[in-house]
Amino acid sequence: MDQPGNSASQSIGLAKAISLSTQAIEGVMAGKSLTQMIEALPARERPIVQSLTFETLRKWCWAHDLIKKYVPRAPPQELDSLLSVAIVLLINRHHNNKRGYPDHTVVDEAVKACGNSIYTKHAKGLVNAVLRKISQQLSVPSAILADSSEAVDNGSSLYLPAWWQNLLKMNYPKQFEQICVYQALHPPLSLRINLRKISRSAYLDLLDQAGLAYEEIPAIGGQSLAGALHLQVPRPVAEIPGFMAGLVSVQDAAAQLAGLLLDIQPGDRVLDACAAPGGKTAHLLELAEIELLSLEIDPQRIGKIAGNLARLGLNSSTHIIKEADATLSNWWDGKLFDKILLDAPCSASGVVRRHPDIPFLRRKDDIEQLQLKQRALLNSMWRVLKPGGLLLYVTCSLFPAEGDEQAAWFESNQADALRLESIGQILPAKTYDGFYYALFKKNGS
Repeated sequence: MDQPGNSASQSIGLAKAISLSTQAIEGVMAGKSLTQMIEALPARERPIVQSLTFETLRKWCWAHDLIKKYVPRAPPQELDSLLSVAIVLLINRHHNNKRGYPDHTVVDEAVKACGNSIYTKHAKGLVNAVLRKISQQLSVPSAILADSSEAVDNGSSLYLPAWWQNLLKMNYPKQFEQICVYQALHPPLSLRINLRKISRSAYLDLLDQAGLAYEEIPAIGGQSLAGALHLQVPRPVAEIPGFMAGLVSVQDAAAQLAGLLLDIQPGDRVLDACAAPGGKTAHLLELAEIELLSLEIDPQRIGKIAGNLARLGLNSSTHIIKEADATLSNWWDGKLFDKILLDAPCSASGVVRRHPDIPFLRRKDDIEQLQLKQRALLNSMWRVLKPGGLLLYVTCSLFPAEGDEQAAWFESNQADALRLESIGQILPAKTYDGFYYALFKKNGS
């Protein structure tokens, strides 16, 4: 677990952190985005609440196996969420060489948090007894400890709804267990070096001088990544050499493929159709001097694009950001594009370790609705692409309905679409997330 530091915990107190995390998990169960709820918190509360909630959702099944063992009847939702947060704190201490909060502190602060809510204050005795029993079990070799260790090894601590598991098993029978293992882990901290500002060797020298260990990221699907690397120990961005000066960005390695696969050339007129939060837009601008239009339908996310570009020193008169729905045409000036990047809205089933609330929020029926949205975007983008131009279709999904099936549908429905060789489906691995890439060329002259 990304155990919050003492200063972070003491700033709001562990009991309050448990209470806030309980409320956030309640929100997830009610269908709210965990990221949005955390962003709405005061800055000093965000780190510890994010740490507690993300880790609780990653170990949801593990925590609930323990709840079922020690709580005779299923507890009400808020009590269930509170117990889950506290149990994961205990689990992580006993599986991280005793790092983290001492057991007695977790128990005491969880009981305090329990007493601070009108919905759970009646259960302080139950919370105290259950957590003490679990603490005792985790403190000695036991069957439950062995079962829990196995859950970490095979990814079964991660909650995935039955329909989701069935889709993965059907499409990736041999890789299913490994997918679950990687998605239950903490995401790697991958960087993209801004090669317009600094060479790779010069930036690696900065890391060496700072004493930060890193790993090279091998080619993905045969595509090398000149600007990608992985920090072995995650740290706040303010502590990453050159981050504030725009020398480097945080971006998953597989996501860095987008700009490279489009073969961006100086002078290209390029469209980034669904641009927020701006990582791929920034990468496009780093690759060459281009004319770029970035579209984003969510006005609240547009500020993130501009903020990223300002940090990287990439603001220019040849780049425009527009608030617009890419499926419509009211944003278009009538001039065709050489290259289009369509990073389409999707299930996000390939990035669960970065957003562990996703399996709790998605419904099976969502996939069909997302598929319709993706098709509308593909058709809309094709209309504004030059003959001879390239369209790169991207999702962070593992489901073929949003990947290969979509690509096949598009090729069969567009007579002038030539599907070029590309990477296709990328499954989650140690140093990158799951993505899908399909590249199309528009025939004609």
